Amino acid sequence: MSTLITSIRRSAVGLGLFAILTGGTIALTQGFTKDRIAEQAARAEAKALFEIIPESRHNNDLLNDAVALPADERAPDAGPVLAWVARQDGQPVGMIFPAVAPDGYSGNIHLLVGIDLDGTVLGVRVTSHRETPGLGDRIETRKSDWVLNFDGRSLNNPLPKEWNVKKNGGVFDQFTGATITPRAVVKAVQKTLVYYRKHRDDIRKVITAQPASEEHS
Repeated sequence: MSTLITSIRRSAVGLGLFAILTGGTIALTQGFTKDRIAEQAARAEAKALFEIIPESRHNNDLLNDAVALPADERAPDAGPVLAWVARQDGQPVGMIFPAVAPDGYSGNIHLLVGIDLDGTVLGVRVTSHRETPGLGDRIETRKSDWVLNFDGRSLNNPLPKEWNVKKNGGVFDQFTGATITPRAVVKAVQKTLVYYRKHRDDIRKVITAQPASEEHS
């Protein structure tokens, strides 16, 4: 009996040590993975910023020229909106707003929407999503040029009722077998334009002020 108890104790101790080691390994892996994912996301975001407003169209430090704007009605609990400002010789030429389409097929779709001072779309890029590969992932520029259809659009081009996919009476193409994803992106871009129009005067006051990075130069 004592031999059996000793054996059980040894097994329990072994299992306990194994659990501790396994848990520690998983925690370390998650820590390293989390940092790597965050770094990759930051790189993707930076790349998207310069795709929307290329360096040929601005000469400021776009990555570090960000301003806090009024809270977004789409997500009031998120606090002020942080947007990037593109400037040419100190004068603002456009802005890039973060946006989220909460109604994607597989959850949130994160976007960047570039808008000039007149409210015209300069470009749209998707920075992260979990849409179905081969269907919804056509919102990525490396999969298709669908997202480029927003370039040059505004709230009056097309008309408000036409800001939808063609299946629902709009002007934007849907994907074969995937209507929810493009519809969600179209809606998110339109809402970003509505946000800009609603706060345009306040936004212009903020971005036409001397950039913080130049105030003490």
